[in-house]
Amino acid sequence: MSGSAYPVTLEGWLSRIEACHPSEIELGLTRLSAVAARLPIDLSNSTRIVVAGTNGKGSTLAMLDAVLRQQGYSTGVYTSPHFLHYNERIVVNGEPVSDELLCEVFTAIEQARGETPLTYFEYGTLAALLVFSQLKVDMALLEVGLGGRLDAINIVDADIAVVTTVALDHMDWLGPDRESIGFEKAGVFRSGKPALCGDPDAPARLVGHAEAIAAPLCRNGIDYRYERQADGWNWQGVSADGVSCRYEQLPVPGLPLANAALVMQILQFLPKPVSEAAIRQGLEQACLTGRMQRTRLGGLAVTLDVAHNPEAASYLASRLREEAGQPIHLVLGMLADKDIEAVVEQLSPVVGQWYPVTLSVPRGTDKEVLVTALQKAGVPMKAIHPAASVKSAVEYLQLNQPEGGVVIAGSFFTVAEALALRTGASC
Repeated sequence: MSGSAYPVTLEGWLSRIEACHPSEIELGLTRLSAVAARLPIDLSNSTRIVVAGTNGKGSTLAMLDAVLRQQGYSTGVYTSPHFLHYNERIVVNGEPVSDELLCEVFTAIEQARGETPLTYFEYGTLAALLVFSQLKVDMALLEVGLGGRLDAINIVDADIAVVTTVALDHMDWLGPDRESIGFEKAGVFRSGKPALCGDPDAPARLVGHAEAIAAPLCRNGIDYRYERQADGWNWQGVSADGVSCRYEQLPVPGLPLANAALVMQILQFLPKPVSEAAIRQGLEQACLTGRMQRTRLGGLAVTLDVAHNPEAASYLASRLREEAGQPIHLVLGMLADKDIEAVVEQLSPVVGQWYPVTLSVPRGTDKEVLVTALQKAGVPMKAIHPAASVKSAVEYLQLNQPEGGVVIAGSFFTVAEALALRTGASC
């Protein structure tokens, strides 16, 4: 096929790659590795940090990126999904890459793949690796999409491999329990390279895999720990040489403290030390779209959070408890394959009024399914206000201006619908 037959816009390319593979997900590295071998991907001069986990991947990468850029490193960050623009998935030095660069690397991928089908995520992964290779970033920060062992990112050999948490999610793909899921996520570990686990209850199979491949494992609560103080927080961990190190009265970030503690330990394993000034400035400045993100939709002040599984909902509930004294109005939109009842159970103690909405996307749940789950949890109908969409719920709240806090949560799609209603910075 000649180059003239290729799309000339990013929208055209995204339509093309969506149609390339019959499945949204196909775990396995054989096809992808074969195509990657035909591309000029070379991250040998970049420090490669791979982050897997059920929750907290994005927060961990956002804080790590902020600290590293404060130190003067050039960074490339690959995450998914995006909210409004595909470019959000591939960010270099804090800025999403251009449409032009994405079209250029998609063309290279298309020429290299021949007749090999690639999924949407596999295209994006190769695109990110090509961009980071071309721009020769100092630090390649790579988020695993699903699991670890068979995820597309695992074609990269990590210099530092991280598992943030292990909880029940994507069980159809990763297994029925935390042990199975933990083993899949541990697939990003590499022999002789630092492996980190931020889960205070690391599954035995994750620990066993690290031992089996001789990946030195650093664990939350065992090798590093942290404690919140009235005026900040303290952290204690180990250096790459195994020497104890400690930081005191660090600034409390706007993102989860558990992930900040994990970032602190990651920093200890970098080839060169990072200054305490860079750490403090990075933690203070780090933010992430859709994670306890405060913004305004017209005249309505809202908090956006993608919490879409029980563990994430538990964290959201803990943050909302800190705002005790004001009623919480929650706009909730979820996907059908999530544990809706468990999410409702986590949030019900802190939510006063519910606004279940329909997500009109593949796998999206109708508002009536959410109403049923709320009723089953004992929420009275007078506290349930169904709406056809996030937009409809927001318009109702804008009109009525209820007393208390407004939260929009339940899915990346839910937050994306909310973000589309406003203008301004990402976070």
